[in-house]
Amino acid sequence: MEGLTGKKVFARPSSLRESAFHFCPGCHHGVVHRLVAEAIDHFGLAGSTVAVIGVGCGVFLYDYLAVDCCEAPHGRAPAVAAGFKRVNPDSFVLTYQGDGDLAAIGISEIIHAANRQENITVIFVNNSLYGMTGGQMAPTTLPGQKTTTTPAGRKPRGDGFPMQMSELIASLPGSVFVARVSCHTPVHIRSAREAVRRAFAAQLEERGFSMVEFISACPTNWRLSPEQALRFVEERMIPAYPLGIFKGD
Repeated sequence: MEGLTGKKVFARPSSLRESAFHFCPGCHHGVVHRLVAEAIDHFGLAGSTVAVIGVGCGVFLYDYLAVDCCEAPHGRAPAVAAGFKRVNPDSFVLTYQGDGDLAAIGISEIIHAANRQENITVIFVNNSLYGMTGGQMAPTTLPGQKTTTTPAGRKPRGDGFPMQMSELIASLPGSVFVARVSCHTPVHIRSAREAVRRAFAAQLEERGFSMVEFISACPTNWRLSPEQALRFVEERMIPAYPLGIFKGD
Protein backbone atom coordinates (compact mmCIF):
# COMPACT_ATOMS: atom_id res chain seq x y z
CA MET A 1 0.00 0.00 0.00
CA GLU A 2 1.30 3.47 -0.90
CA GLY A 3 0.88 6.66 1.10
CA LEU A 4 0.08 10.14 -0.21
CA THR A 5 3.72 10.66 -1.19
CA GLY A 6 3.77 7.48 -3.29
CA LYS A 7 6.11 5.79 -0.81
CA LYS A 8 5.20 2.27 0.24
CA VAL A 9 4.10 2.32 3.89
CA PHE A 10 2.50 -1.12 4.28
CA ALA A 11 3.48 -4.43 2.72
CA ARG A 12 3.16 -8.16 3.17
CA PRO A 13 5.82 -9.60 5.53
CA SER A 14 8.33 -11.60 3.50
CA SER A 15 7.75 -14.69 5.65
CA LEU A 16 3.99 -14.60 4.97
CA ARG A 17 3.10 -16.56 1.84
CA GLU A 18 0.94 -14.94 -0.82
CA SER A 19 -1.91 -17.42 -0.36
CA ALA A 20 -5.65 -17.03 -0.77
CA PHE A 21 -7.23 -16.47 2.65
CA HIS A 22 -9.52 -19.39 3.50
CA PHE A 23 -10.65 -18.58 7.04
CA CYS A 24 -14.22 -17.49 7.74
CA PRO A 25 -15.09 -13.78 7.42
CA GLY A 26 -14.20 -12.00 10.66
CA CYS A 27 -11.86 -14.73 11.91
CA HIS A 28 -8.76 -13.34 13.61
CA HIS A 29 -6.38 -16.14 12.64
CA GLY A 30 -5.22 -14.08 9.66
CA VAL A 31 -4.27 -11.14 11.88
CA VAL A 32 -2.40 -13.44 14.25
CA HIS A 33 -0.58 -15.04 11.31
CA ARG A 34 0.55 -11.62 10.14
CA LEU A 35 1.82 -10.58 13.58
CA VAL A 36 3.82 -13.81 13.88
CA ALA A 37 5.26 -13.29 10.38
CA GLU A 38 6.16 -9.69 11.22
CA ALA A 39 8.06 -10.86 14.31
CA ILE A 40 9.90 -13.51 12.28
CA ASP A 41 10.96 -10.83 9.80
CA HIS A 42 11.82 -8.34 12.56
CA PHE A 43 14.32 -10.74 14.11
CA GLY A 44 15.50 -12.24 10.80
CA LEU A 45 14.38 -15.75 11.72
CA ALA A 46 12.81 -17.05 8.50
CA GLY A 47 15.68 -19.45 7.78
CA SER A 48 15.87 -20.88 11.29
CA THR A 49 12.24 -21.06 12.45
CA VAL A 50 10.35 -24.29 13.08
CA ALA A 51 6.61 -23.88 13.67
CA VAL A 52 4.91 -26.81 15.40
CA ILE A 53 1.18 -26.72 14.69
CA GLY A 54 -1.61 -28.14 16.80
CA VAL A 55 -4.88 -29.64 15.58
CA GLY A 56 -7.67 -27.16 14.86
CA CYS A 57 -8.23 -24.20 12.55
CA GLY A 58 -4.63 -23.11 13.13
CA VAL A 59 -3.36 -26.29 11.47
CA PHE A 60 -3.40 -24.42 8.16
CA LEU A 61 -0.49 -22.25 9.30
CA TYR A 62 1.78 -24.13 6.90
CA ASP A 63 -0.22 -22.65 4.00
CA TYR A 64 0.66 -19.15 5.15
CA LEU A 65 4.08 -19.04 6.85
CA ALA A 66 7.17 -19.50 4.69
CA VAL A 67 9.05 -21.41 7.39
CA ASP A 68 9.56 -25.07 8.26
CA CYS A 69 6.35 -26.44 9.80
CA CYS A 70 5.53 -29.67 11.57
CA GLU A 71 2.07 -30.88 12.54
CA ALA A 72 1.92 -32.47 15.98
CA PRO A 73 -0.56 -35.04 17.33
CA HIS A 74 -3.52 -33.37 19.02
CA GLY A 75 -2.31 -31.46 22.09
CA ARG A 76 1.32 -32.56 21.81
CA ALA A 77 2.80 -29.49 20.13
CA PRO A 78 4.76 -28.32 23.22
CA ALA A 79 6.36 -31.76 23.60
CA VAL A 80 7.29 -31.89 19.91
CA ALA A 81 8.59 -28.31 20.04
CA ALA A 82 10.70 -29.08 23.11
CA GLY A 83 12.25 -32.00 21.25
CA PHE A 84 13.06 -29.83 18.23
CA LYS A 85 14.63 -27.15 20.43
CA ARG A 86 16.75 -29.56 22.45
CA VAL A 87 18.11 -31.28 19.35
CA ASN A 88 18.63 -28.00 17.46
CA PRO A 89 19.11 -25.27 20.08
CA ASP A 90 20.06 -22.72 17.40
CA SER A 91 16.60 -23.02 15.81
CA PHE A 92 13.77 -20.69 16.75
CA VAL A 93 10.85 -22.93 17.74
CA LEU A 94 7.26 -21.87 18.21
CA THR A 95 3.93 -23.61 18.60
CA TYR A 96 0.62 -22.36 17.20
CA GLN A 97 -2.35 -23.80 19.10
CA GLY A 98 -6.05 -23.27 19.73
CA ASP A 99 -7.92 -23.60 23.00
CA GLY A 100 -9.06 -27.18 22.39
CA ASP A 101 -5.56 -28.28 21.46
CA LEU A 102 -3.77 -26.42 24.25
CA ALA A 103 -6.24 -26.19 27.13
CA ALA A 104 -8.06 -29.52 26.76
CA ILE A 105 -6.21 -32.56 25.39
CA GLY A 106 -2.86 -30.75 25.60
CA ILE A 107 -3.07 -29.17 29.04
CA SER A 108 -0.54 -31.61 30.52
CA GLU A 109 1.99 -30.89 27.76
CA ILE A 110 1.72 -27.10 28.04
CA ILE A 111 2.00 -27.11 31.84
CA HIS A 112 5.01 -29.40 31.91
CA ALA A 113 6.79 -27.59 29.05
CA ALA A 114 6.41 -24.32 30.94
CA ASN A 115 7.41 -25.90 34.24
CA ARG A 116 10.57 -27.34 32.66
CA GLN A 117 11.43 -23.84 31.38
CA GLU A 118 11.63 -25.15 27.81
CA ASN A 119 13.07 -22.39 25.64
CA ILE A 120 10.15 -22.26 23.20
CA THR A 121 7.46 -19.72 22.31
CA VAL A 122 3.75 -20.54 22.29
CA ILE A 123 1.12 -18.67 20.28
CA PHE A 124 -2.26 -19.57 21.81
CA VAL A 125 -5.48 -18.58 19.99
CA ASN A 126 -8.51 -18.57 22.32
CA ASN A 127 -11.88 -18.26 20.60
CA SER A 128 -13.82 -19.97 23.42
CA LEU A 129 -14.87 -23.12 21.53
CA TYR A 130 -13.79 -25.81 19.07
CA GLY A 131 -13.83 -23.95 15.76
CA MET A 132 -12.80 -26.61 13.25
CA THR A 133 -15.11 -29.40 14.40
CA GLY A 134 -18.40 -27.51 14.67
CA GLY A 135 -18.40 -25.25 17.71
CA GLN A 136 -18.38 -27.60 20.69
CA MET A 137 -17.69 -26.45 24.24
CA ALA A 138 -14.01 -25.93 25.07
CA PRO A 139 -12.25 -25.42 28.40
CA THR A 140 -12.38 -21.69 27.58
CA THR A 141 -16.14 -21.49 26.85
CA LEU A 142 -17.79 -18.76 28.93
CA PRO A 143 -20.46 -19.47 31.58
CA GLY A 144 -23.83 -19.34 29.87
CA GLN A 145 -22.30 -19.46 26.38
CA LYS A 146 -24.23 -21.65 23.97
CA THR A 147 -22.30 -24.16 21.90
CA THR A 148 -23.29 -27.27 19.98
CA THR A 149 -22.65 -29.36 23.11
CA THR A 150 -24.09 -26.81 25.56
CA PRO A 151 -27.29 -25.68 23.77
CA ALA A 152 -28.68 -24.29 27.03
CA GLY A 153 -25.40 -22.52 27.88
CA ARG A 154 -22.35 -23.68 29.80
CA LYS A 155 -23.07 -24.37 33.46
CA PRO A 156 -19.97 -24.09 35.68
CA ARG A 157 -21.27 -26.77 38.01
CA GLY A 158 -20.90 -29.90 35.96
CA ASP A 159 -19.38 -28.28 32.86
CA GLY A 160 -16.62 -26.47 34.75
CA PHE A 161 -15.38 -22.88 34.79
CA PRO A 162 -13.38 -21.28 31.96
CA MET A 163 -9.68 -22.14 32.14
CA GLN A 164 -7.53 -19.05 32.72
CA MET A 165 -4.48 -20.39 30.90
CA SER A 166 -2.32 -17.26 30.97
CA GLU A 167 -2.72 -16.89 34.71
CA LEU A 168 -2.02 -20.60 35.19
CA ILE A 169 1.13 -20.62 33.05
CA ALA A 170 2.37 -17.37 34.61
CA SER A 171 2.20 -19.00 38.05
CA LEU A 172 4.82 -21.59 37.05
CA PRO A 173 8.45 -20.71 37.81
CA GLY A 174 9.66 -21.91 34.40
CA SER A 175 7.66 -19.35 32.42
CA VAL A 176 9.43 -16.04 31.78
CA PHE A 177 6.98 -14.09 29.60
CA VAL A 178 3.20 -14.55 29.47
CA ALA A 179 0.73 -12.10 27.93
CA ARG A 180 -2.92 -12.05 26.90
CA VAL A 181 -3.79 -9.79 23.98
CA SER A 182 -6.56 -9.19 21.47
CA CYS A 183 -6.71 -8.03 17.86
CA HIS A 184 -10.25 -6.66 17.60
CA THR A 185 -9.15 -3.02 17.19
CA PRO A 186 -6.07 -1.34 15.68
CA VAL A 187 -4.93 -0.24 19.14
CA HIS A 188 -5.09 -3.80 20.41
CA ILE A 189 -3.25 -5.08 17.34
CA ARG A 190 -0.36 -2.72 18.10
CA SER A 191 -0.19 -4.00 21.67
CA ALA A 192 -0.33 -7.58 20.43
CA ARG A 193 2.54 -6.93 18.00
CA GLU A 194 4.73 -5.76 20.88
CA ALA A 195 3.80 -8.75 23.04
CA VAL A 196 4.71 -11.23 20.29
CA ARG A 197 8.10 -9.56 19.84
CA ARG A 198 8.76 -9.69 23.57
CA ALA A 199 7.89 -13.39 23.60
CA PHE A 200 10.27 -14.01 20.69
CA ALA A 201 13.01 -12.05 22.47
CA ALA A 202 12.65 -14.24 25.57
CA GLN A 203 13.55 -17.31 23.50
CA LEU A 204 16.33 -15.57 21.59
CA GLU A 205 17.86 -14.48 24.88
CA GLU A 206 17.61 -18.11 26.09
CA ARG A 207 15.56 -17.13 29.13
CA GLY A 208 12.95 -19.89 28.85
CA PHE A 209 9.27 -20.47 28.13
CA SER A 210 7.10 -17.69 26.69
CA MET A 211 3.43 -17.59 25.66
CA VAL A 212 1.10 -15.07 24.06
CA GLU A 213 -2.62 -15.78 24.32
CA PHE A 214 -4.80 -14.12 21.67
CA ILE A 215 -8.48 -13.51 22.36
CA SER A 216 -9.91 -14.25 18.93
CA ALA A 217 -13.31 -13.99 17.24
CA CYS A 218 -15.13 -16.98 15.74
CA PRO A 219 -18.21 -15.39 14.08
CA THR A 220 -19.32 -18.61 12.36
CA ASN A 221 -19.58 -20.73 15.50
CA TRP A 222 -20.69 -17.82 17.66
CA ARG A 223 -23.56 -17.38 15.17
CA LEU A 224 -22.72 -13.68 14.88
CA SER A 225 -21.77 -11.31 12.09
CA PRO A 226 -18.13 -10.19 12.00
CA GLU A 227 -19.16 -6.82 13.45
CA GLN A 228 -21.19 -8.44 16.22
CA ALA A 229 -18.28 -10.76 16.98
CA LEU A 230 -16.02 -7.77 17.64
CA ARG A 231 -18.52 -6.53 20.19
CA PHE A 232 -18.66 -10.02 21.75
CA VAL A 233 -14.89 -9.91 22.18
CA GLU A 234 -15.10 -6.48 23.84
CA GLU A 235 -18.17 -7.10 26.01
CA ARG A 236 -17.94 -10.79 26.91
CA MET A 237 -14.51 -12.27 26.22
CA ILE A 238 -12.22 -9.58 27.60
CA PRO A 239 -14.08 -9.21 30.93
CA ALA A 240 -13.69 -12.96 31.39
CA TYR A 241 -10.11 -12.98 30.10
CA PRO A 242 -8.46 -9.69 31.13
CA LEU A 243 -5.73 -8.47 28.82
CA GLY A 244 -2.22 -7.66 29.96
CA ILE A 245 1.29 -8.87 30.74
CA PHE A 246 1.05 -11.55 33.40
CA LYS A 247 4.76 -12.24 33.60
CA GLY A 248 7.75 -10.51 32.09
CA ASP A 249 10.46 -7.93 32.61
